[in-house]
Amino acid sequence: MKAYIKTFGCQMNENDSERIMYLLEEEGYERTYDIAASDLIVLNTCTVREKAKNRLYGHIGNLKRLKSKNKDILICIGGCTAQSMKEKIIEDFPFVDIVFGTHNIPEFPELIKKSILTNRSICSIKDNGFDPDLFKVKREYNFKAFVPITIGCNNYCSYCIVPFVRGREKSVEVKKIIRNIEGLVSRGVIEVTLLGQNVNSYGKDLNEGCTFSELLEKVSDIKRLKRIRFITSHPKDFSRSIIDIIKNRDNLVKHIHLPLQAGSNKVLKEMNRNYTREDYLNIIENIREEIPDCSITTDIIVGFPGEERYDFLETLDMVRKVRFNRAFTFIYSPREGTKASKIKDHILLEEKKKWFKELLETQNRISDEENKKFIGKKFKVLVEGKSVKDGNLLEGRMENNTIVNFKGNTGLIGKIVSVIITRAKTFYLMGDLARKNYV
Repeated sequence: MKAYIKTFGCQMNENDSERIMYLLEEEGYERTYDIAASDLIVLNTCTVREKAKNRLYGHIGNLKRLKSKNKDILICIGGCTAQSMKEKIIEDFPFVDIVFGTHNIPEFPELIKKSILTNRSICSIKDNGFDPDLFKVKREYNFKAFVPITIGCNNYCSYCIVPFVRGREKSVEVKKIIRNIEGLVSRGVIEVTLLGQNVNSYGKDLNEGCTFSELLEKVSDIKRLKRIRFITSHPKDFSRSIIDIIKNRDNLVKHIHLPLQAGSNKVLKEMNRNYTREDYLNIIENIREEIPDCSITTDIIVGFPGEERYDFLETLDMVRKVRFNRAFTFIYSPREGTKASKIKDHILLEEKKKWFKELLETQNRISDEENKKFIGKKFKVLVEGKSVKDGNLLEGRMENNTIVNFKGNTGLIGKIVSVIITRAKTFYLMGDLARKNYV
């Protein structure tokens, strides 16, 4: 039996898909990347933006043709959109067999059996509490891994649906995290990414007295673990101790993803972000002072309800001041059930698109300028596979999370090699293997 999984959205969703695939393999399914050859299809969905939901509906609609050709194929919709829309998905698409939420991954095999037995569509969205099998996954790579350390979020930013679909924040016990990573390293993993909606608040719900920076120290102590990443940090909880541990540990990468979202204090307050632009700039100043070569990436929303031109210009000013290496930028998208969706907004979408274009042009110019600084320098790169740009090249990731394309044989995949940067693009780099890597 063949199972096809398509993942939308964030790294947490990617990790969830790996959990889903583990459970399916336990039931005898084998993964396929050919949707037409599959017996079971899973769309693991994202609901952060309206565009993601609309795109999902397009994908589901396209599956009707497959279902009409093979009535036995199982079509399953999971993830955050499933959690938020529930039975509405089946009402809109009666040929969907299973809808399961973010809390219901452990029961997915039973839902499959029940759907086959009853020949009826099933929706299971209830919160079953913390998943004890969080670390049972079928990993896509054998040399790097996602490791969730918190699930859910307590922040309730006014624009964000995540706390409603992922639930309240729950931290994984320290000993479970360490035991899991030690096991991964013993099986050849050299890079882990610690995941959470807000990793900085790790441990606040536990009685272990372990902060996020203390967890980073414990993970960093694990022998043969070459690289440790984490995502996502919230500025309101970003402590000086995090900067100190990154500065002093070689296997903690010099890259911090720190969502700004807006540069206007008025907008930040309406977003319920609980920090000011001055607070954010102070964090950046501390990072630059202690870790000069640290790359900083961010998320920015344009056109939040009530945002005026002068507010947007403050965001643009922050982009120029901070000089992010990269920014993930979005036009505000209202999500039903959030506070921001109730705020009156008089700015036309066309005007927001102009702001968005202006932001992109500014950030892309900065990204290009920052990337050009790497030309002629040598960096350690973890080779991840064949390049998506050119199948004749390899693709790897620098410590600062920048993608590098270069010539090399596939035997290098999963290894850390030295690459000399030869050309810079806005979103990636080109390079040559350093001579010693041919030995």
